[in-house]
Amino acid sequence: MVHIGELPEDILLELLSLVPGRDLIRKCRLVCAQWRYLVDQATLWKRKCQREGYLPKGQDRSLPDWKTFYFLCILKRNLIRNPLAEDGFNHWEIVSSEGDEWKVEDLPGAHGREFPHPHVKKYFVTSFGLCMKRQIIELKKEGYWEELMDETKPDIVVKDWYAARYDCGCLYKLNVKLLSENYIVLEEFDPDDVTIEQWSDAEWREVLHTFHNYPSGVRYILFCHGGRDTQFWAGWYGIRVTNSSITIGPEVAS
Repeated sequence: MVHIGELPEDILLELLSLVPGRDLIRKCRLVCAQWRYLVDQATLWKRKCQREGYLPKGQDRSLPDWKTFYFLCILKRNLIRNPLAEDGFNHWEIVSSEGDEWKVEDLPGAHGREFPHPHVKKYFVTSFGLCMKRQIIELKKEGYWEELMDETKPDIVVKDWYAARYDCGCLYKLNVKLLSENYIVLEEFDPDDVTIEQWSDAEWREVLHTFHNYPSGVRYILFCHGGRDTQFWAGWYGIRVTNSSITIGPEVAS
């Protein structure tokens, strides 16, 4: 019987590529000097990426660090909790809720339009007073370690969707901050407020921003959005928001 240590290196690499990434680091790398050497090889992580369908978007498939790329891919997900209002206001901190306060409604809503993506069924809607809500994302709790954020500085992509009622004007506000361990603002996305006039097309519109090459020390992300109507009508005639997202990491080939 052949001992596993006697297998050709290429076959051993193929076997190791079947092991979950975290187990490779926490367990397999500690087995012996040979396995530590193989786990540290870019070849192994490139094979894992290919096997699991993680390939960099674009024609240039060469990467300086396939291991980091792999872990960014498996970590990548929407870090905003309850973005579709399916769980009411759970996970959201209400900053202000003036007028008749925040409310959750079903799409398309009165004088509204269907959302471009069928999985979105609900939205948050504001009133005639300023309504703002926020989430603070702690990156370490989400699996993003300090060295990764400080040295690799993976792209942080922010998306939000907003719409108005056809029959009422409204105001939309968005602010996203990258914060240090002590909540110092290291970088900020603070676009101009969007004013939508009465008798608009009521279409859903997407805001997209990517933080590139930001300062070292990012430990939290603060996402805050909301608005109000501009005609001060009682009820819920203000801006509608849903499908918010924050993702970290590279784009992969489809």
